[in-house]
Amino acid sequence: MYNSIQDKPLGKEAPGAKKKIRILLADDHKLIRVGLKSLFTKHEDMAVISEAENGKDAVEKIKTQHPDVAILDLVLGDISGIDVVKKINDENTSTKVVILTSHIKDSDVTESLKAGVNAYVLKDINSEALVMIVRTINEGAMWIDPKAVSVLRNSNTSGVIPQKTTSRANFKAQHSNLTEREYEVLKLVVDGKSNLEIAKILNISEHTSKAHVCNIIQKLVVDDRTQAAVKAIKEGLV
Repeated sequence: MYNSIQDKPLGKEAPGAKKKIRILLADDHKLIRVGLKSLFTKHEDMAVISEAENGKDAVEKIKTQHPDVAILDLVLGDISGIDVVKKINDENTSTKVVILTSHIKDSDVTESLKAGVNAYVLKDINSEALVMIVRTINEGAMWIDPKAVSVLRNSNTSGVIPQKTTSRANFKAQHSNLTEREYEVLKLVVDGKSNLEIAKILNISEHTSKAHVCNIIQKLVVDDRTQAAVKAIKEGLV
């Protein structure tokens, strides 16, 4: 049986040292775990304290080692990453959970969020973006891959995102500082379009498209385009 490279908590840090984000990796493919560990150990504020090759092992190590962040694949051989989240929730663990997967089925996204994951991330994400996500959810934020936003919109009746019965006119009244063009851009953001795709659809430059998105994020008082899309969905714009 594979023994993880490092299965025990790190020793005490030197006085005054910055607290590291303690990470557990759970994936049934060793190559994935090796790659992720190599990524995170490049950053001084992160430490991979443990690895698991199946779901039951992940549950046990989360319960006993209390990592700050657990990064789980959806498919873990014995039980799913969603089942892992449900089992650790029973223990009232404070561990934040990232689902890192290649799956984007409606049921996978919605069930993960219902179980209480803090981030749903697709495996084609940029490596440094993944590092950023781990940092932000460790501080209490939530992150959803932009490609999964349309899934949330289409599955909204499931209750994952409670939707208000707000008309577009009411949304506009509440956010009157958005221009008509910004409303057009926001709808495309909700549809999961990139800045380049938005630029092509609206026949504007990519630079202008990016500027509109930045303005929308500021005016809706959110942190990123995903949160802007989720807010638009919750407020009934789309």
